[in-house]
Parts: sequence; C-alpha cells; structure tokens
Amino acid sequence: MKPPRFWFREPDRPGLWPALLSPFAALYAAGTRRRLAKAARERVGVPVIAIGNVNMGGTGKTPTVIALVQALIEMGQRPAVVTRGYGGSITGPYRVNAAKDRAEAVGDEALLVSAFAPVFVSRDRTPGAKMAVAEGHDVIVLDDALQNPALHHDLTITVVDTEVGFGNGRVCPSGPLREPVAEALQRTDIVVAIGKSEEQGHLRGTWPILADKPMIGALLQPLETGFSWGGLRAYAFAGIGRPQKFFKSLKEAGAELISTRSFDDHAPLSLAVLKRMQAEAWAKAANLVTTEKDAARLPPEMRTEVMTFPVRLIFDDPERVNGSLSALFVKRR
Repeated sequence: MKPPRFWFREPDRPGLWPALLSPFAALYAAGTRRRLAKAARERVGVPVIAIGNVNMGGTGKTPTVIALVQALIEMGQRPAVVTRGYGGSITGPYRVNAAKDRAEAVGDEALLVSAFAPVFVSRDRTPGAKMAVAEGHDVIVLDDALQNPALHHDLTITVVDTEVGFGNGRVCPSGPLREPVAEALQRTDIVVAIGKSEEQGHLRGTWPILADKPMIGALLQPLETGFSWGGLRAYAFAGIGRPQKFFKSLKEAGAELISTRSFDDHAPLSLAVLKRMQAEAWAKAANLVTTEKDAARLPPEMRTEVMTFPVRLIFDDPERVNGSLSALFVKRR
C-alpha cells in the first residue's frame, strides 16, 4: 500500500486529514503503550541489541543489521540475528538455511541476512533467542524490535531515513509513526540517521528532541563489485518500503532507467509477472534490475535473469559504533 502524501508534510503544517484521523491514532498509540508496559522483559544471558524504527515501512533496518553483525564478527564475536520472519509462513523457532530455504517460508529479510550471519526466525522472539544462545552465539541482534517487549535490550538502536525523517510527526493513521517520537526515543540509546549530512542537520533542526540522543550518521552506498552501472539500460522494480529510493540510487550509480515498477513491501513476485516484465525489458533493450531483498523472493527460474543492485551501510564514524558494541562485552566481564 502506498502511504498517503499527507504523512510526509512538515509537522507544523499537517493538514486536515491528520486531525480527522487523530482519534484512531490515539487508539493505535495507546495500544502500543499498553503492550510495552505490561510485558516482562526476559534476559537470555548474552547481550541483546535491538534494531528498530519509529516509522511504518522501510528506513534501512536490514542494512543496519547487516553492518552491525559484520562489525561484531570483526570484533571476534559470534552474533545471531533473531527476526519474526515477516512475509514467511514459519513461526519458529527455526534456524534459517540460506542454501535451501525460500522467502515464502522464512521471509525475504531473514533469507538475505542469513548470508552474513546465522538467522533464527521466531514470531515469539524469546524462544528464538534462547535457541541461538544454546547453539553458542554470544550476542543477539533483534531485527525490527523497538516495539517488541519480549526481551531485555542491552543496546537499542533506532534507525531513521533522513530524507523523510519522522514525516508529519503523527501516529498511524494520522501519520507514518508506530508510536510518538518522544516515547520511542525514551527507549533508544543511539539513533542511526541514514542520509546525507545536510539531511541529518535538517532532521536535528526539525526535531529538537534529538539533541539529547547520540546520533550516528550513515549512508547506503553501492557495493564495490567491479561492475560498472554506468550506461546500463535498466528496467528497475522493487517491493520495498520506499522503491523510489532504490530507483534514485540506481540512477545515481549511472544506470539509465528505461522503466520502473513498484510493488507493495514484501509482495510476492510471481513468475508470470516477472516474465511479462522481462519481455518488456527485452523490447526496450534493457535488463531487469532489483534490490537484494527483492532478489530473495525471486522464483528459481528467474534468479539468473534479474540483476541485483547490492548496497551496504557505511557509518560516518565506525569507531564510535565499535566503541558502543565493545562496551556491551566490557560490562559483562
């Protein structure tokens, strides 16, 4: 579902619809508040890092998870990622097998991340975390867990896309938020702001409440593979939170976008639809190109027919990130 445009107006000019929908937004926020307040957060004996966001939809959580597990592995730790496996049928707890599992079973994000670290799918995060600990993992990274109260969080990271910030600052359906920004930041240790430095500055200026929170900037950059995207004629498609961001990144890398097509986030990619798009691309002498997350949902017949545009999250200050991660283990010595 494409979000309404009024979600992303300036907070001081929200318009009529947010006001009309405010009673429903109040109910939504109250439900989240009650769920967080009544839960007893369990400890599993190892540090738990929670990655999440305030906004509905994509803000860059999955690239953040990948960047953090890579940093932890370089530090000599054995991280495991625990996720609910959104879009998959398995309830878990279940360890993802990257070589055999399909996105329909475990979810596209779980399948993508499993190429970088062990991933455990568990709708109830606690059994998944306990399974990971039993298998010898010494730190748990919880994906999309800012509003999940099942486990105690030793470090909570909130991810923000600086291009959209917190939208109009209203809770769904009045705006794009899962809960009020102030309440989310109370449980946040670090804000990871993904975007250009000028956008990071605008975010701080628009939301003074961020002044008291450590913020680490980051950028999503194309992975250096030796392949040049310059001049490539691309029929680009994506079923992620913000497809337009992918199209923009592909264009900035030098590709010539002949056509684009957007799907809902996590939408199934049927063979019939993909074949039709492939025929359209061939008719325009173009190549099908998609994101890594969408590539995880491709039918086997199309995996060699679609090019993947890989990106990685690069922190502005990686030493600061490493310091925050190292502190988790110093506390436990």
